[in-house]
Amino acid sequence: MTQLIFGQTHRHTDIVFIDEAHLLLTRSDPYNRFRQDNQLQEIIKLARIVILVFDPRQTLKFKGYWDQEKLQEILAPATTTVVRLTDQFRIHANSDVITWIRNFCNGKLTTLPAIQKFDFRIYDDAEKMYHEILRKNTQHGLCRILSTYDYPYTLNGEDHFVKAGQFRLRWDRNQPGHPLPWAEREDSVNEVGSVYTVQGFDLNYAGVILGPSVGYDEKNDQIILDPSKYEDGAAFSGRNHIKNSEAAKIHVMFNAIFVLLTRSIEGLFLYAANPSLRARLHELNHLRN
Repeated sequence: MTQLIFGQTHRHTDIVFIDEAHLLLTRSDPYNRFRQDNQLQEIIKLARIVILVFDPRQTLKFKGYWDQEKLQEILAPATTTVVRLTDQFRIHANSDVITWIRNFCNGKLTTLPAIQKFDFRIYDDAEKMYHEILRKNTQHGLCRILSTYDYPYTLNGEDHFVKAGQFRLRWDRNQPGHPLPWAEREDSVNEVGSVYTVQGFDLNYAGVILGPSVGYDEKNDQIILDPSKYEDGAAFSGRNHIKNSEAAKIHVMFNAIFVLLTRSIEGLFLYAANPSLRARLHELNHLRN
């Protein structure tokens, strides 16, 4: 359908509904057979009504980089109605859990959520966290280890590993044509999922490794990110098209963390590879207990 609309400009439609509109391309991308400048702009030209679900927290690559300024620029010529969706139904937790996650992904460290039915834990040992995920998976299913994209991974047919202390587990294997998505494959409990593996999927429990790019500023008690330690080079491809590429890198990295931290329904476990951040989370966890 997308190729038909973009390739034949004489064709129009009445209503287009776009779920996850934040994944639309914002520049030409021949790999995806899009040669214009902006997918949303092209769709608006060819539809009388466009309904789009847009989450600025899920922009993960420069080739589809969106922020509020970019969105408003594209929508400016059109008559628009905005409906803000503020409730979420995946995470079965009190509002303080989502508030903590949002603060974290804005660089702020706050008091940990109160102990509640939603199982929110801080781990000092990634290996112990993994074994707890294995136990939970035996009980509930759909429990997986995830990580920020801070460990080398290339599609060369070989296994690549996430290493954190005594923990060592391979990245998710690329299995094109497999009938099940990664999260639903039984063997994926023995792998580490990336943001691309789990975006759009639900887990019962997620154990998330915050890799070396996720650091801590002790003076200001804030989360800091280091793009030089982020291994997803493809995410930053095309930075010449971005006004402030360094700020955009941070935006994309925090978005990826947000996606990872909001996959689970029943519980979220965290381990930080950075020693300073790990110590601060340990301290906050101690105060909570």
